[in-house]
Amino acid sequence: MRVSKRASGAIAVGAAFALIASGCSSGSDDEGGSATSSDGAIVVDGTEPENPLVPANTTETGGGKVIDWLWTGLVEYPNNGGAPQNALAESIETTDSKVYKIKIKQNTKFHDGTVVKAKNFVDAWNWGAYSPNGAQNASFFADIAGFADVNTSDPDGDGPKKAPEPAAKEMSGLKVVDDWNFEVTLGAPTAVFPTKLGYSTFMPLPDAFFTQGAEAFGKKPIGNGPVSFVSWENNVTIKLTRFDDYNLRDKMKIKDVTVKIYQDDTAAYSDLVSNNLDFQQQVPVSSLAGDKWKGDLGDRAIASTTPSTGIIAFPIYDKRFQNPKLRKAISLSIDRKEITDKIFFGNRKPADSWANPLTPGAKPGNCTACTFDAAQAKALLAEAGGFTGQLKMYYNADASHKDWMEAVAQQVKTNLGIDAVAVGVPTFAVFRQNINAHKMDGAYRAGWQQDYPDVENWINPLYVTGGSSNDGLYSNPEVDALAKQASSAPSLDASHELFAKAVEKIDQDVPSMPIYFGGQQSGHSEKIKKMELTNVGELDITSVEL
Repeated sequence: MRVSKRASGAIAVGAAFALIASGCSSGSDDEGGSATSSDGAIVVDGTEPENPLVPANTTETGGGKVIDWLWTGLVEYPNNGGAPQNALAESIETTDSKVYKIKIKQNTKFHDGTVVKAKNFVDAWNWGAYSPNGAQNASFFADIAGFADVNTSDPDGDGPKKAPEPAAKEMSGLKVVDDWNFEVTLGAPTAVFPTKLGYSTFMPLPDAFFTQGAEAFGKKPIGNGPVSFVSWENNVTIKLTRFDDYNLRDKMKIKDVTVKIYQDDTAAYSDLVSNNLDFQQQVPVSSLAGDKWKGDLGDRAIASTTPSTGIIAFPIYDKRFQNPKLRKAISLSIDRKEITDKIFFGNRKPADSWANPLTPGAKPGNCTACTFDAAQAKALLAEAGGFTGQLKMYYNADASHKDWMEAVAQQVKTNLGIDAVAVGVPTFAVFRQNINAHKMDGAYRAGWQQDYPDVENWINPLYVTGGSSNDGLYSNPEVDALAKQASSAPSLDASHELFAKAVEKIDQDVPSMPIYFGGQQSGHSEKIKKMELTNVGELDITSVEL
């Protein structure tokens, strides 16, 4: 999930994203339009990636969106929220949900012209799992047999001890059969495993990655998707262009894409309104009042629902936040409906569950800590011994988070008497770097956009010890044990029931605070005649026609 970051088997997500089309042209104009489209270019809004663009080391949406465009994986998630479909995979077969035989389509290419082979997946997954490489998404490979042999953890967190050297460099559960076939053996049957394979951490890497090294490669990445990398000027633009040898799903209908990196989403919106920006995924909150954005954009406005949740997380590595009664007290002091009504003008919904309800396997209403109960909050605060000093609540200031974070801080201050204050960090990249370095001395915004459509994605990365996005270092052995059982359940139904039990434990601990469920308000320029959004609300660049 990528932290927003970024979003069974055959269960639809539930939100359909309609094709955006405006007008029809005459025959002669249409022919000219087709030529314009095929040679055309668009500019879309973005944020500076936290790290160089390496799939297994990207856990946030600024870099994740670009990686989604640069790579194509074994499976893909349809824009309408339907079941995962094979993309680069010719077939994924299993008889026991433990051993998977994967056959890839022959003679597809990386952007450097080399052929994508089975070993490019196996080598990439082994690199991502090997703990000395420090890939943030390493835990996603934990299903595979032999993961524990290649991935060891620091026994005392950030203390003086170091993680022991792994016993192996390659997972025993990965085997290259030939150029087009490889076999994956899991540690236990895992029904959701094929669903996960469209997430970017499972992308293939070309041989050049291993000769160049992750740092150099990530600054000039070589993928296998519909667009290839051109250039990256830090905090300014990332430029991409159509990859003409792409032969998987729909090819690009336009030629060039520039991701313009904004420090302020209101500046991006001004460019959008004046047709100097071709797509903005989320218009600023200031434009939502009275549906101003609809008036500004007209038929260029796009309303959608996405499997994402706005969250405030706790740095549990900070001793001040280690009492679950304190954490629950703060959560209960927040009136989520007031936030969604007054700040988001009804364009978000108050969160009442730990996983977004659009997600297969999610249970609605299972966040008891999400209710507003000022009296109980005060009682719990007293039982926890109160809170000394200022409660800082951090957010990235380059998007519209100031108003709602300030409103939350004010509610905590009013209802609990805690000196709570919202603090803006200038850019998302710096904000995420501080979080990943475990340097936060207060609560912080930590929204989640699902990586793949299953409730597992809302539990294992966020709340299992060592999870890829468990940034607050929350740990509960009971949650870990239940999540492990759920992950290895023989069916998705059984898995979902066990994850529900894990959530009951999470709800008692309140490691974070779900605040609102995402509703998305996007817009495009007059230049764009047709386009679609992906199942998580990103622009599907292969659908764009000018």
